[in-house]
Amino acid sequence: MKSATLNIMNGVHPATNGATPKKLVSLDVDGTLVNHDGHMSPRVREMAQAVVNEGHHVVISTGRSRGATLPIVELLGIERGHAVASNGGVTLRIDTSGPDGYEVINRETFHPGQVLVKLRKALPTAKFALETVTGEFLATERFQDMSFGVDARGVAFDQLLDVEAVRLVVFATDTSAEDFGDAVQNIGLHGVTYSVGYSAWLDIAGEGISKASALQNLHDRLTNAGHVISETVAVGDGRNDVEMLQWADRGVAMGQAPDEVKSVANEVTGGVDEDGLADVLESLLER
Repeated sequence: MKSATLNIMNGVHPATNGATPKKLVSLDVDGTLVNHDGHMSPRVREMAQAVVNEGHHVVISTGRSRGATLPIVELLGIERGHAVASNGGVTLRIDTSGPDGYEVINRETFHPGQVLVKLRKALPTAKFALETVTGEFLATERFQDMSFGVDARGVAFDQLLDVEAVRLVVFATDTSAEDFGDAVQNIGLHGVTYSVGYSAWLDIAGEGISKASALQNLHDRLTNAGHVISETVAVGDGRNDVEMLQWADRGVAMGQAPDEVKSVANEVTGGVDEDGLADVLESLLER
């Protein structure tokens, strides 16, 4: 669902008492804010901080879990605001004046047992990891990844079947991305939302849960609190960004994004190594 762009006369909305309405700017992390080595360029950081300083609602929206999202929030100097983690499974309210610096304001869970059984049958050598409701990760075969934000605790596959989860991750080291994608398609997963990554990597959330669903909930929350949002902007590069780019008034795909991601965007910017995000952010600044 796209949020409607407000028709503002002379740049002023009456509900703001003369203040300029602000944008909700949703930014993917890996492949957008940082390259695939995890490096954020100085220009991207500068432009992102400038947008934050102008008072826009900059929302980090990522497949990363909470522990791996918060360092990006800190790097951008966001002291108050929001972040969407775990592909929409977790929404955080950022407030650095609090004891933890954040609080979880929404968590979407599901029971992946049946899906796990199907995946294990089709992909017997794959590794599996679950993010629990407490933010812990349980994983088979010593599966670790920086996107977890914590060290995963190794468990037997059967121990995953009854766990209530926020996020399920599947990784096959001995399967090509193409064969992996075909296998997932042939399984026919139901009752969940999933996206296949650049490699043989699968992220799964509860049915109907995505970055877009979390952002719409956040948009509604901000609006109900009296904030006037003139436009929603989203920038991303992965298949897990498709719904987010479709949801935004201005959806921007990164230059290295797959064609299927570019096809749903309103525009395409430069690649992550060309500071494509910085160009988009600079366009949001008042001149």
